[in-house]
Amino acid sequence: MSFTVGIALCTFNGERFIERQLESILAQRPAPDEVVVSDDGSIDSTLERVEAVAARAPVPLTVLRGSKPLGVTANFERAVRATSSDLIALSDQDDVWHEGRLARLVREFDDPAVLLVHTDARLVDSEGESLGRSLFESLEVTREELGREQAGDAYTVFLRRNLATGATVILRRSLLDDALPFPPGWVHDEWLAAVAAARGGVRVLTEATIDYRQHGANQIGVAAPTLARKVRRVLEPRGERNVILASRFATLADRLDGLDGIAEERLASAREKAAFEAERAAMPASRLPRARHVLRLARTGAYERFASRGRADILRDLIQPA
Repeated sequence: MSFTVGIALCTFNGERFIERQLESILAQRPAPDEVVVSDDGSIDSTLERVEAVAARAPVPLTVLRGSKPLGVTANFERAVRATSSDLIALSDQDDVWHEGRLARLVREFDDPAVLLVHTDARLVDSEGESLGRSLFESLEVTREELGREQAGDAYTVFLRRNLATGATVILRRSLLDDALPFPPGWVHDEWLAAVAAARGGVRVLTEATIDYRQHGANQIGVAAPTLARKVRRVLEPRGERNVILASRFATLADRLDGLDGIAEERLASAREKAAFEAERAAMPASRLPRARHVLRLARTGAYERFASRGRADILRDLIQPA
């Protein structure tokens, strides 16, 4: 099956790495049919470097400039709206695509049910040297989670936590019919993956297809899953995290409710996830009275279904400071 393929690449003060990234994209065989670069108000030489590559690019390369910064999610929305291809690959400004990446991912769309594909990535430092771990290793992705995704049941995984990192994603254009506009409160890749998963259309490839650069200035990056980081996570103040999650999944449920063909149980699960996070957000600040609420929720099995770390989040909710 033949598809046209577009690249939606967003930039912001990315002069250090943008040329190398564009070169790795344009070196794909077959090459993409179009590249759209949407800049979010860079004040360095990013746009000059993009224009230099555009002048010698073998495919159309469009540059979008904004009068004011939009933020990451709105900038990606502008970029994908400006493409016209059957498939759209998302791209960050500071990574490097592996040889053959685009051809490998495009083959997955021969299955008409597939709406979005994401992959693992090799984590590298600012100089492109390996950090000795992959993206999935850093996210501590389990065999069970990967198995569910590969079986077409990413939705139950993504109700707990998103595993689809935008820099590795390629999607079918028809997904945008359901997903646009991107709602406030959601990050673009999480939203696209959640909507695609609700239709059973997410697939995952376990091989790394990009070098995902971690250089200290990433707008969205990934940290190593060290014991110290896990302890800090448990002991950080409660904050607004659960309020935000409750709002996000209420929004997802409302959007799914307006779409044709969404399974009723998936709509119900989104509302249950929103209610679960709202209940966590409303728990008492003091640990002792909070414990009663945590243990009641634990008995329902809701942590296993909806918490990002499953039953481990029971401990977090029990001891987390107010």
